[in-house]
Amino acid sequence: MCYLKRFRKKVQRYLFEGIFSIKPPIFNPMDKGSYKVLGVMSGTSLDGIDLAIADYRCSERGVWSCDFVYATTEPYDSQWKERLKNGHLLQSAELEALDKDYTNYLGAVIHRFIRSHTDQQLDFVASHGHTILHQPEIGLTLQIGNRPELRELVGLPVVCDFRVQDVQLGGQGAPLVPIGDRLLFGFYDSCLNLGGFANCSFEQQNQRIAFDICPVNIVLNALAERLGYEYDKGGALARSGAQIPELLDRLDGLPFYQAPAPKSLGLEWVIENVHPILSDYPQAKTEDLLCTFTEHIARQLGEQLPKGRCLVSGGGAYNEYLIERLKVHSQARIEVPGDWLIDNKEALVFGLLGALRWRGEVNCLSSVTGASRDHSSGVIFR
Repeated sequence: MCYLKRFRKKVQRYLFEGIFSIKPPIFNPMDKGSYKVLGVMSGTSLDGIDLAIADYRCSERGVWSCDFVYATTEPYDSQWKERLKNGHLLQSAELEALDKDYTNYLGAVIHRFIRSHTDQQLDFVASHGHTILHQPEIGLTLQIGNRPELRELVGLPVVCDFRVQDVQLGGQGAPLVPIGDRLLFGFYDSCLNLGGFANCSFEQQNQRIAFDICPVNIVLNALAERLGYEYDKGGALARSGAQIPELLDRLDGLPFYQAPAPKSLGLEWVIENVHPILSDYPQAKTEDLLCTFTEHIARQLGEQLPKGRCLVSGGGAYNEYLIERLKVHSQARIEVPGDWLIDNKEALVFGLLGALRWRGEVNCLSSVTGASRDHSSGVIFR
């Protein structure tokens, strides 16, 4: 925990030195209305590092738009997957070493990507980092890869570490994507992301409401690995299984699902609440566990999504069986877009979060996270 204490002091030092400020604006919002940004995202499903270049424009009326330029995903090798998966178990010195190593690795990936697109004159990089610890109830969230060295490694200004300030202000530090849902995808009635966890956002009484709903790929992928697969492609393994009614009832009965928003989930919650339940069925076929958990996901999503058009993104959007079951349980009109948006929506939104932070404008909504107020969140390494 010593490293975590130093981590909190690091954030306080950044505030003191003016590297970032809680009080916007940092820059004059009228200086520029367009930005070419590289958004970078690594999610809990550990499929890799998403990198997306996009042009963001803000009109004189404050309306944002985005033109997608190019994106790719840099997959993690087995060694990095293992290190990130077990990061939450590390002691202080090991955790700090992981943070340094990941920053160097992330910097190299970003730098290589930028060099391969020298025709794109980027203004800055907006990077989420990778979440290792997320316990907002005790004021803790840690995303590695957000060290000051990242700016030197990529050769451009960097906006990063978007979650910490929100937790300091009493919020969940998640989800952060809903501001992008409102500004870039507001013509949908709701937006649903199916990554390591599922989260949704929608307008309610002139406020953006958003929250984590349930685990998705963080559990499904782990079960598929038991059978020698990285993930359950198209949900074929789950489709071949049978539901276990008692297990389904126990999963649906977890107290988190009855708790009011704002609320968020992390790996720690899965380890403490989901793994013990699954371990009570040692004789069950893995396909049956996958089938049951997929049904659990669909039921929980169906309970939360409002009527109207629902944009689905994230790796779980490729799980055809999950989408089929979701359509059975939900009154929303489920719309799965093209691959480029499924794969890159979060990276695109973090590019927008960076642009808003660069301008000193609100990029974190208290109605979403439960923070004491709306604010402009993120560290800027200039």
